[in-house]
Amino acid sequence: MAQDASTLVKTPYKKTSFTDQQLEEFVKCADPVTGPHYFLDNFFHIQHPTKGKMLYHPFDYQKRLIDTYHNYRYSISMMPRQTGKSTSAAGYLLWVAMFHPDSTILIAAHKYTGSQEIMQRIRYAYELCPDHIRAGVTSYNKGNLDFENGSRIVSTTTTENTGRGMSISLLYCDEFAFVRPGIAKEFWTSIAPTLATGGKAIITSTPNSDEDQFALLWKGALKTEDSYGNPTDLGINGFRAYRSYWNEHPDRDEKWADEQRAQLGEDRFRREMNCEFVINDETLIAPAKLLDLQGHEPLYKTGQVRWYQRPREGRTYVVALDPSLGTGGDPAAIQIFEANTTEQIGEWRHNKTTIPEQIRILADICAHINETVNSPENIYFSIENNTIGEAALISIAEWGEERIQGYFLSDPSSGGRRYRKGFNTTTKSKLAACNKLKTLIETNRMKIRSTSLVSELKTFVASGVGYAAKIGETDDLVMATVLAVRMLQLLQTYDTDINNQLRDHGDIIIPPMPFISVMR
Repeated sequence: MAQDASTLVKTPYKKTSFTDQQLEEFVKCADPVTGPHYFLDNFFHIQHPTKGKMLYHPFDYQKRLIDTYHNYRYSISMMPRQTGKSTSAAGYLLWVAMFHPDSTILIAAHKYTGSQEIMQRIRYAYELCPDHIRAGVTSYNKGNLDFENGSRIVSTTTTENTGRGMSISLLYCDEFAFVRPGIAKEFWTSIAPTLATGGKAIITSTPNSDEDQFALLWKGALKTEDSYGNPTDLGINGFRAYRSYWNEHPDRDEKWADEQRAQLGEDRFRREMNCEFVINDETLIAPAKLLDLQGHEPLYKTGQVRWYQRPREGRTYVVALDPSLGTGGDPAAIQIFEANTTEQIGEWRHNKTTIPEQIRILADICAHINETVNSPENIYFSIENNTIGEAALISIAEWGEERIQGYFLSDPSSGGRRYRKGFNTTTKSKLAACNKLKTLIETNRMKIRSTSLVSELKTFVASGVGYAAKIGETDDLVMATVLAVRMLQLLQTYDTDINNQLRDHGDIIIPPMPFISVMR
């Protein structure tokens, strides 16, 4: 029987007499094994979008979800949109608060409205619980509920410091994949020690990027073998993974799926309903293609330079430097591509290397390539010459351009009336090179080997009239790659092989212009 609507909350510390039936129902709710299911089935009311107020009778996949919440200290659940993960969590959190005294429950959602939505479901269900089931409350507002048994539920947004200093009994993270990656990482680093004394963690989300904190925890939870190769219930990170599928919902069939695909588009359907890690943002590279990109471990290293393939005799190479101040902020980056195949063969990045040292590393890379190629005229290097690039040009002059084994490739139009070596980046030239990079990768003509570059491409998104890293992320490796693309496009004018590799229309052949490389 639902509570009288005139009494929204139960007065705390008030003595009340109950019938034998009421006591029996209370005991069933308090059972440490079956209590959650009994409570949700009999006393947890929800607001259905079309049916209005109704008791929550979980479907089979939701019962398994609640079992996962209840039986495992750490659980992570990946579920389609609108399949009841937050509603199930709201009911379970309310049960814990009322039947596990002195529990501190923290709800952290990626947006304030998200955490308040969950609290609203908890308050709605609490108000409709009969007095013989529910606990009295000492504080009852939008942000938190305090119960007479010492338990409390607190809701907030997910930030780097959420939960720091709290003694948490149960943490619930909703739509964790959509918390900004930098914040999610710092949050988890901060919150994990507060759970070390025995607290539980429940994380739920639909997927987003396959490299965010949610994805990392999910992948760790799927690795369910111990050090001897024996299967276990838990992943190597201690999490129990749970996944449901859109067709487990009894109201969803192939006709429903076809309608959703038509409304959402294929990418959004795959992410939000099929639970695939298709990126949500408007990335330069198509999300479906980003799923296919796989980084590799370096074949070898020279200092901090990662090499994915050894230079080959008879091939042409471009070495592109995107410089930085080297003060610990934005990193400097160098990309190395084999021009004939547009294959990435090497990479370097660091944020505390001074500009003179960046030029030395550039020179060392060219020297390493020449050890195999033995043909400096087949090595082309360049830099982005905007702002900080001016200091890099001075450093090259001081180092001695003639000491760098290769040809300093420059855009003839760079700098306008005041010609400067290197490549000047404008909004127009950046957008054109980004478009070419997109085409090369999506048509499988450019091979990306670096895991770090793949990661940056996944956060390289539309920004104004162009593209840039998402807030809190970096794009130095991408911008060095964009510079390499501009170098390749310039070489395309003079080299038949490179022209054949880069041109977008196979039936149009542009004869290369004669090119004489003037070496110093």
